[in-house]
Amino acid sequence: MKKNALIIVESPTKANTISKILGNSYAIISSMGHIIDLPEERLGVDIDNGFKSEYIIMPARTKVLNTIKKESKDKQDIFIATDPDREGEAIGWHLMNQLPKEKKYHRVEFHEITRQAIETAFKKPRDFDLKMVEAQIARRTLDRLVGYFLSPLLWKKLARGLSAGRVQSVALRLIVEREREIHKFKPKEYWQIEAELSKLEQEGPTFIARLDKINQAKLEIDNQRQAHELVEDIKDKTFRVDQIKETERKTLPAAPFITSTLQQEAFNRLRFTARKTMIVAQQLYEGIDIGVKGPVGLITYMRTDSTRVSDEAIRELRGYIKRYYGDKYLEPGLRVFKTKKFAQAAHEAIRPTSVERTPESIKDFLTPDQNKLYELIYRRFLASQMTAQVYKVTTVYILADKYQFIASGSRIIFDGFSIAYNKSEEDNDKNSLPDLKENEILNLIKLNPTQHFTKPPARFSEGSLVRALEQEGIGRPSTYAPIISTLTSRNYTRRIRGYFHPTELGYKVCDMLVEYFPKIMDIKFTAKMEEELDEIEEGKNNRTTVLNDFYSPFKVHLEFAQNNIKKEVVFTDQSCERCGKPMVEKWGRKGKFLSCSDFPKCKYSKAITTGVACPNAECDGELVERRSRRGFFYGCSNFPKCRFTCRNLPVEEKTKEKEKEN
Repeated sequence: MKKNALIIVESPTKANTISKILGNSYAIISSMGHIIDLPEERLGVDIDNGFKSEYIIMPARTKVLNTIKKESKDKQDIFIATDPDREGEAIGWHLMNQLPKEKKYHRVEFHEITRQAIETAFKKPRDFDLKMVEAQIARRTLDRLVGYFLSPLLWKKLARGLSAGRVQSVALRLIVEREREIHKFKPKEYWQIEAELSKLEQEGPTFIARLDKINQAKLEIDNQRQAHELVEDIKDKTFRVDQIKETERKTLPAAPFITSTLQQEAFNRLRFTARKTMIVAQQLYEGIDIGVKGPVGLITYMRTDSTRVSDEAIRELRGYIKRYYGDKYLEPGLRVFKTKKFAQAAHEAIRPTSVERTPESIKDFLTPDQNKLYELIYRRFLASQMTAQVYKVTTVYILADKYQFIASGSRIIFDGFSIAYNKSEEDNDKNSLPDLKENEILNLIKLNPTQHFTKPPARFSEGSLVRALEQEGIGRPSTYAPIISTLTSRNYTRRIRGYFHPTELGYKVCDMLVEYFPKIMDIKFTAKMEEELDEIEEGKNNRTTVLNDFYSPFKVHLEFAQNNIKKEVVFTDQSCERCGKPMVEKWGRKGKFLSCSDFPKCKYSKAITTGVACPNAECDGELVERRSRRGFFYGCSNFPKCRFTCRNLPVEEKTKEKEKEN
C-alpha cells in the first residue's frame, strides 16, 4: 500500500477495522453510505430522454463529500472499497465521478474483513463493473417512478404521508390476501381415535396407536356420535400386531446461510426481526475487537443469495471437522449446494471468516445478541460438511378385527451433523415403541376419541414472509428488512405476537392499488422485473428497454387512476364541538381520526376512541389507540390532563371486540 493512498469505505466501523489491519501509512475515510441520489423534491428522471437520471449531492452528505475531497487532494491512488453488491458498486461509482479525474481509481472488493482477504483484494484491484451500476440505476429509477406517481394518488384517495412501493406493495398484498383467506376459512370438524396399548404379559411403558382404516379403507370420522359408536364396537376386540416395517432414513444438513435463510432462522430460533438480524450481522461483518488480535470481521458479507463457499474455507472447515469430530462425522465427498438462478456467483454464503474462531473462544468479546447470531451462523456452516443424521423408523400395523391401527416411532442410529447443529430435546428418540413381534397379542388400556378442526392458513411471521418473498422472486437480499420495516412504520400492518395483521389502512391501500394498478401488484410481474434487473447486470438486457417496457403500460393505468380516483368522505353522526358541522373520518400516518367536514375553515379534529372507559377512577375519558416509536398502545382521550396508558385493552373489552368480529 502506498503512503499517498486513500481508501474509501461505507461505514466508520469498517474503516476502523481496516485501519487496524493495514496500519497508519494511508488515509481511510467513510462515505456514510450513499452520497449521490435522486432529488427528493422532484421526479429527477427525464422520461422522454431515455430515463436519464438527475443525480445530485444529498444535502445531508455535502459535508462528508467535502471531507473526502479534502483528503483526496494530495493522494494519487484512491481505492474505493464499498460493499461488494450493486448498491456498493453504485455508491463507489457515483463518488468517483465527484472526485478529480486525474487521480488513479481502483475498485477493491472483498467479502470478509480479515487481514488475508483485504491484503489479497488490494493486490488485485479491478475496474468498476458498469453493468452492476446500470442495474442499480434501473432499480432506483423503477422505485422512484412507482413511489413518485403512486404516493400522491394515495394522498388524494386517503391521506397525505402515505407511500407506495414497487416491492413493498406486493408484500402488503401477500399479507392482506392471507388475512382474507383466514377470514373466509370455515373449519371442518373431524375426530381421531387413539388406542393406548402395552405388551400383554409384562409391565412397562405404554404406546399410542391411531385408528387408520376399516376393512382396508381409509377412515374419516366426521362427528362425535360416529366416534363413540366406533369406540363401543372396538373396545372388546383383540389387538394383534399384524406387520412391522423398519426403514432407515437420513437427514442431510442444510446449506450455509444466505440472507433470506439467515433472517428466517434468526426469527424462528432467536425471535430476531429481519431488521435486527441485519444490524447484528453488519456488526459481525464490519469487525469486532477480540482482544490482542484487535478488530476483525467475524463473518463474510451478509447480503448474499449464493451458497458458494471458497475452496480455502472448505479446506479449513473439513480439516476442523476431521480433527475435532473424527472421520465418521466428515462427509466423505465435498458437499456442494445448489444456488438459485441469478444468484451473484462472486458472492459467498454467510459463514465465519475462520472456523477456528469458535463461539466459545470469543464469547466474552460479543454482546449477547452478537454471540447468539454468530453461534447460529458458525454452527450452520460447521454442519454443512458433516455426515447425515441417520435414524430408524419403525411402523407397526395393528389389527383389531376389521380395524387397522398404526403406531410409529423413530430412533437415532447416528447423530451426524446434529451433534453440531440442531441438537435439541426434539432430536431425541420420538414415540419410542417397545420390542414387538408380529402376531403378538396386545393389551388395550383405553380408547381415546378426540375432536379436531381443520385450521386456516397461518398468518405471516417475519420468517415466513421472507421465505414467501424469496420463493416468489420478489425483492433481493438487501430489500427484505426494509420492506418489512416500511409495512409496519406506515401503519399498513401490525405485529401481534410475532405475526402480521393488516390494518384497516393496509386493506384500503392494497385494494386501491390492486384496482387501479393490477400489473404492478401482480406477483409474477414483480418477480419478472427482478429477473430483468439481474439480466441488466449480466449484460443480457439494457436499462432503457427494461424501463420503457415497464413505463408504457404503467402510464396508461396512471392516467386512468388520476382521472377516476376521488377522495373518500365518510360522514359520522358526531358534530364538531367548535362549529357544529358534521365530523368526517380521515386517515393519517398514525391511523384514522375524526375531522370537521368544514376543514380547512375549521381545523378541529379528535381521535377515535375505543369506547372503553379510562381505568383511572378520577377521569371520565375513554381509551384511544396511540402510536409511539415502540409501537401501538392505549392512552386516555383526556391527555395531557390524564396520562394513563396501557399496552393492551382490558381483557373483558377484548373479548367483546372479538365477539363483534365473529
